[in-house]
Amino acid sequence: MMPLTQLVLASHNAGKLKELQAMLGDAVQVRSVAEFSSEEPHESGLTFIENAILKARHAARVSGLPALADDSGLAVDFLGGAPGIYSARYADGQGDAANNAKLLEALRDVPDDRRGAQFVCALALLQHAEDPLPILCEGLWHGSILHEPRGEQGFGYDPLFWVPERNCSSAELPAIEKNRLSHRARAMAVLKQRLGLA
Repeated sequence: MMPLTQLVLASHNAGKLKELQAMLGDAVQVRSVAEFSSEEPHESGLTFIENAILKARHAARVSGLPALADDSGLAVDFLGGAPGIYSARYADGQGDAANNAKLLEALRDVPDDRRGAQFVCALALLQHAEDPLPILCEGLWHGSILHEPRGEQGFGYDPLFWVPERNCSSAELPAIEKNRLSHRARAMAVLKQRLGLA
């Protein structure tokens, strides 16, 4: 692996860009794919890893830079891993509140001991668009699903995700704490080790 000085992040999300830049530190400049293209690749993969690779290939192709992509979501044990790769569009693209409402409905009469879940993050780093050997890293954050939302921080399913080691929901954690514990933080820690940045 050549030393990395800059890479393109396969996301138009400014919050995610800032979060990943903070995790990588000053050694690597992270640029957004939005600088190069407004087109979003079609996420046709059936796994988090496949979708991360698809997004990274697209970003590397339009930018000419090494590309990093993440694909993340929530996998609920009782629902066989759903919403999984469809987490962001679980309620047909109607947003976080609708996604959370649909999840609560799906788990309406499910007892606490069967509400286990994990946030999943798959990262793919490609040197270039045709890279046959992407670096793949995964992070899991284990918890369970509450019966009602709690907390005002975060986004997505954070208000429903119970973090047992902190005795609160993900949406009740300060951002700095969440960025140390989260699935994305865990996957990034593995990536930094692989890149010799840890």
